[in-house]
Amino acid sequence: MTYILWGSAHSLYTGKLRSYLIKKGLPYRECLPSDPDFAARILPAVRHRVIPVLETPAGEILQDSGDIIDYLEALHADPVMEPQTPVQQIVSALFDGVGSEYLMPLAMHYRWTYRADQEVFLQAEFGRTVAAGHSREERRKTAGAVMNHFASFLPNLGVLPETVDVLETTYLDWLDALDAHFQEHPYLLGGRPCRGDFGMMASLFAHLGRDPVPAGLMKRKAPNLYRWTERMNLAVISDGEYPAYAADYVPDDGIPPSLEPVLALVFRDWAPGLAADIAVFNDWAADKPAGSIVSADGARRVHPSLGPVSYDFHGTVMRRGSAPHAVWMFQLAQKRAAALADADKARFDALLGRLQGQSLFNLPIVRDMARADNVLVLA
Repeated sequence: MTYILWGSAHSLYTGKLRSYLIKKGLPYRECLPSDPDFAARILPAVRHRVIPVLETPAGEILQDSGDIIDYLEALHADPVMEPQTPVQQIVSALFDGVGSEYLMPLAMHYRWTYRADQEVFLQAEFGRTVAAGHSREERRKTAGAVMNHFASFLPNLGVLPETVDVLETTYLDWLDALDAHFQEHPYLLGGRPCRGDFGMMASLFAHLGRDPVPAGLMKRKAPNLYRWTERMNLAVISDGEYPAYAADYVPDDGIPPSLEPVLALVFRDWAPGLAADIAVFNDWAADKPAGSIVSADGARRVHPSLGPVSYDFHGTVMRRGSAPHAVWMFQLAQKRAAALADADKARFDALLGRLQGQSLFNLPIVRDMARADNVLVLA
């Protein structure tokens, strides 16, 4: 029973899914979208030119890293890849959203703003994905056009000359806090990876931990974080660097104290943009029927937008396209928090109080969303 992972080494969300498959111990082989079979079979099924895509032994074709993980978790109970306690589940879902959504513009910034310093590397990466079997020169030429396309995404992600300084300054805070945590713990919630770890691998591996410029920065500033990106691609769960550490989540639904500074950054840095995304989504969704594609023009899009947002980010005006996927991912954590009761609720509320996170979890989201036919829709 072998799965086929259609992806690439430099793909942000492939990094999330590949790490999960490795840690879950599921046999797979990886195929590039330059394989003619991708155009012949996968594209017609998915109707997006997107990776990762998973092909199951039964011939099912699944798209979206999160949906695929949900599918596989339902099929394969062991090894456990998600805590079974409520507060840890909320924190895991929150970090899944952070890595998949909040850090993604930073990942794109360090790839494309510093393109000139890593051009040949990126040409090789994109070249093997779109032009397998061609000569090196042909690969580089073909890659250039694709690279131009992805580099053009920066303004819609809020990466502009006036925002670069604040983006890089805040990212240094993340490197420092994550490095301190991973000196003490192998994974976010202890001795076993969770959904949040895989979400964080989305941005922190293929872009920020592998492209030459940001990888060099991570190695210089956060070597423990860099080591975590390596650990997340190793099948073994326990790690010899932590010889007395149990291969399980921290007990009693606890949150490691060293993770609290990272959570504080989540509330400090993700909340302003997420509040703006939620406001735009609420306005757009108020009068739409169930089943409506979440997209400003109703078109099928991998990363839809509902129009522009503008908000203050550490004294700088951030302007970008709205991100309903971020709203969808955060809503999972929010709903789990709303379901808490008694002692669990008291502990989580105390955590939010210590870290100034209550206002984020109080933001109202007026409609539910779901994924159907490989797009985001109103439930």
